[in-house]
Amino acid sequence: MRRELHRHPELGLEEVWTSDYVARHLEAMGYSVTRGLATTGLVATLTNGSSGKAVGLRADFDALPIEEATGLPYASEIPGRMHACGHDGHTTMLLGAAKRIAERRNFDGTVHLIFQPAEENFGGARIMVEEGLFDRFPCDAVFALHNDPGLPFGRFFLREGPIMAAVDECRITVRGYGGHGAEPQAACDPIVAGASIVMALQTIVSRNTHPMDPAVVTIGAFHGGSASNVIPETAEIVVGIRSFDARTRDLLERRITEVARHQAESFGATAEVRYERSYDPTINDAEQTRYLRTIAERYAGSEAVADLERPFMGSEDFAYMLKARPGSYFFLGTARGEGDKPLHHPAYDFNDDILPVGAGFWVELVEDFLAPTA
Repeated sequence: MRRELHRHPELGLEEVWTSDYVARHLEAMGYSVTRGLATTGLVATLTNGSSGKAVGLRADFDALPIEEATGLPYASEIPGRMHACGHDGHTTMLLGAAKRIAERRNFDGTVHLIFQPAEENFGGARIMVEEGLFDRFPCDAVFALHNDPGLPFGRFFLREGPIMAAVDECRITVRGYGGHGAEPQAACDPIVAGASIVMALQTIVSRNTHPMDPAVVTIGAFHGGSASNVIPETAEIVVGIRSFDARTRDLLERRITEVARHQAESFGATAEVRYERSYDPTINDAEQTRYLRTIAERYAGSEAVADLERPFMGSEDFAYMLKARPGSYFFLGTARGEGDKPLHHPAYDFNDDILPVGAGFWVELVEDFLAPTA
């Protein structure tokens, strides 16, 4: 299943083949499948017994716009598309768990398996929640995992509170006055003004945010000009911003805007700032994370369960499911050893040995969360 999914990667909100494939298998297992949430997303539901309790498990299934470079026999068959983040593995683990849960029926209540599109770009989780995910499929708690080739194989890494950062993007258009490169005094150079903006932005985290509040301001792109003897009219700066605290997030937006505009003005130029907030921080519910730890220690042993020393600065749209329902998001180590490629690398290769570990854990969690009462 995992390698078949890997051969057919699809981008966010375009996962038609993937959705059909997943739905077909779930229906064959006896699940009631509801499709069309966030365009290609689906929820598979199975009820057993008479309890009104319900739990949700989420797997993402979108791919990335990356040209695969693994050379594997099951490599992507779609040019410029690749499952370079392991979402094919997440989906397969949940499908494996679905099969065993349906066969055993060792639970009392309802399990909702949430197969989500567009985690990488359009916020499929947010769209599903806005379309009534938890109104239509009530859950007492919701859980999700992500593989990590940089963490020891088979180990569970948990964290109460913030585990993934908020992510925002800012595009700054610096407008000057074009002219001949040999006559700079007759022009207003947006590249020079932009370069000053780039350097000034580096002081925001070091001089404006509290030292104990994590934040990142990254200049990811700087576009301007076309020839050495031409001073252009405009230059564009693209900034990536990460944070956890709401006040810090507000401060970053305010200071980036102020710095860009005032630096541009000091050169006689102007700066148009377009600031877009993207995913909110992913914040785990403390009680559900402690519960998750109990199940993981029972399943894998206490030596295989650890707390993350600090949250990751990456982002995750499961944040919106956690804002709507209590739950927890965790990492499952998949490292092989030397030569492992990181997530989003064109030669990344999901470690299939982790599939039964993840699938088995989901079964353990469901059967405990919905354990029949005497």
